[in-house]
Amino acid sequence: MNQTTLVVGAGPAGLAAAAELGRAGVPAVVLERAEAIGAAWRGRYDQLRLNTSRLTSKLPAACYRPGTSRFPTRDEFVRYLEDYASHHELDVRLGTRVDRLDRDPDGWLARSSAGELAAAHVIVATGYEHTPHIPEWPGRDRYGGQLLHAAQYRNAEPFRNRDVLVVGPGCSGIEIAYDLATGGARRVRLAIRTPPNILLRAQAGVPGDLPALALLRLPPAIADAQLKLVQRLATGDLGDYGLAPPREGVFARLRRDGKTPAIIDREMLDAIKDGNVTIHGAVDALDATGARLADGTRVEPDAIIAATGYRRGLEPLVGHLAVLDDRGLPRIDAGDPAAPGLHFIGYQPRPAQIRHMGREARRAAKAIARETTTAPPRPRPAVAAWLARG
Repeated sequence: MNQTTLVVGAGPAGLAAAAELGRAGVPAVVLERAEAIGAAWRGRYDQLRLNTSRLTSKLPAACYRPGTSRFPTRDEFVRYLEDYASHHELDVRLGTRVDRLDRDPDGWLARSSAGELAAAHVIVATGYEHTPHIPEWPGRDRYGGQLLHAAQYRNAEPFRNRDVLVVGPGCSGIEIAYDLATGGARRVRLAIRTPPNILLRAQAGVPGDLPALALLRLPPAIADAQLKLVQRLATGDLGDYGLAPPREGVFARLRRDGKTPAIIDREMLDAIKDGNVTIHGAVDALDATGARLADGTRVEPDAIIAATGYRRGLEPLVGHLAVLDDRGLPRIDAGDPAAPGLHFIGYQPRPAQIRHMGREARRAAKAIARETTTAPPRPRPAVAAWLARG
């Protein structure tokens, strides 16, 4: 019987899974459709930084290089993933797309661009933000301006002296709007449907993810009541700027539909207060030259950037296995088996998600190791050795 475990995806969750399997003595192969490790991160906008501090954004037994920013930049995080894969000597097969998983008498069969691959176990770690999604607005096909998803945005230079409408008030939407406003765009509007919960990335020098992690242990109603006070002190009343207080708190919404708050810097909030980014209603429809908004206004931007989220894209891969819910998310994740020999990692949005992925990976690796006859587990690499190789 083939004792290899296939890991689908070479982002932080997949790399952590392969490393944890290796330490448990289980051979693992990582299959990645792109031509580089951490490809989804490489393609994000130039000014991106992690919303959580490097302290809470580490994979197991893996420190960042000395000098890394407190909130690692896009490029710093990509380098961290590259170092991680190199340090753990992971077997990563780039340019290998997995199209479908099927049960096999001895485990699983992965139908891939490299042919059919058999494995005793499979860990799916293709990412919570996998497939960019732009709403099917009425008239979308008739809009004559530039329409792109936030995943395609890199920097403000192509939008210099242009009127831009950004749709979506999450982290990416607000950050991109700020980048445009400070990067030379003539006018920047931000269209929102549901007012976001806004948290500052850091408050009084303290990373915002630290109190959020502490509150995560409490029931949502109690956690939200405490966080609301922190929000009020940090951001004040934003109703006059088009950001009415949301009816649902951070933790209640996170539990209900997996929506995370907008975590931003104070400078971005100031740009809204100063009118450099103006808030408008949601997009109801598009036409040849502009957009009709829910607040009754019509605007004619030169470009529309849709920061409207992602889909998991798991249906072609495992949709036939009855392991997904009606939102396309795994019914069972966090490293626990969703079916015999099948695990999902990285599909729980929450504070310090990268660190949580490492814990999910460890749980999955232990479960697989218990079912597999392998060599003795390898010891964890010393942190000093990790830094020495940096």
